[in-house]
Amino acid sequence: MKTKLPTFTLGVEEEYQIIDPQTRDLRSHLSKIVDGAKIILNEQVKAEMHQSVVEVGTNICNNVAEAESEIKFLRSKIVELADKQNLVVGGAGTHPFSRWQDQPITDDPRYHNIVNELQDAARSNLIFGMHCHVGIENREIGMQLMNQACYFLPHIFALSTNSPFWEGRQTGYKSFRTKVFDKFPRTGLPEYFDSVSAYDNYLDTLVKTNCIDNPKKIWWDLRLHPFYNTIEFRICDMSLTVDETMCLVAIIQAIVAKLYKLTVQNTSFNIYRLALIKENKFRAARYGIENCMIDFGLKQEVETKALILELLDFVEDVVDELGSRKQIEYVHRMMAEGTGADKQLAVFNQTQDLTKVVDFITAEFTKGL
Repeated sequence: MKTKLPTFTLGVEEEYQIIDPQTRDLRSHLSKIVDGAKIILNEQVKAEMHQSVVEVGTNICNNVAEAESEIKFLRSKIVELADKQNLVVGGAGTHPFSRWQDQPITDDPRYHNIVNELQDAARSNLIFGMHCHVGIENREIGMQLMNQACYFLPHIFALSTNSPFWEGRQTGYKSFRTKVFDKFPRTGLPEYFDSVSAYDNYLDTLVKTNCIDNPKKIWWDLRLHPFYNTIEFRICDMSLTVDETMCLVAIIQAIVAKLYKLTVQNTSFNIYRLALIKENKFRAARYGIENCMIDFGLKQEVETKALILELLDFVEDVVDELGSRKQIEYVHRMMAEGTGADKQLAVFNQTQDLTKVVDFITAEFTKGL
């Protein structure tokens, strides 16, 4: 008998760059965009630690198509509100040349506490990501799925790479965002936990010993959410376009659905050592979808694009039930045209001008809206 999949609801969060169209530098919106957006969008928009960042989040969506229409709406609204302040909006994991030292911190006790604790690691954390929550039936299954999904994080990350520049330098990485974020504690790939009680005990220990004041300060690339029945993928750079975001969201949802299907059929996916997965994460940060990653089963290097095609084969039998084929198929275009990082580098190689790269980022932001 065919296993009917649960809904696997989605929540998508994006972090946007607010940019001065004259200087092309990041610019504080003095909370005017956030305050204006709250009138229309309520809790779907919030300020971030730096005043030049706006974070938006969808409502709980039943499928990828719903999430896509929400992201389109949110992008459109923020562009509209920014325009009223003579500002523009962009999507990338880092700004090509903005200096964190010049960017004011949002006046909020939460951010003051983080800066007070983490000092320059927090002040310099001028980065932008896309997070995707996938709803799960219960946290026990969620824990199993998180342990198994860890293997696929470098594959997803490679496709999302969109931060090749930092403070005016070409870094040599396709995603320098992760290198900046590595300075924070409790980041990177998640630990393996054999049960939810072991995970909750870990969180409880950190809170009781004043390492963290609440369990959300676990900033891993993938986490079982401490308060909601979701697993949250946090590894992606912020995407240039809606199409890229939704392709990544569709792949993430399909991975969770496929691993769930295997789990209920008592055939769980291999768990690989974190030390091995870290090797692939480094390669994804450095090369994006170019070059090779490691196939641990074969114990050999394989072209990253070939591994992504294998991933598509792996999730093939759940895609139509999830209704996300259109979004997932976009991956072929991403592999042909390159990731956001590849496109930014192409503009720079052609023009040798980082302001032109910023113009490209802001122009791509509204594509498909």
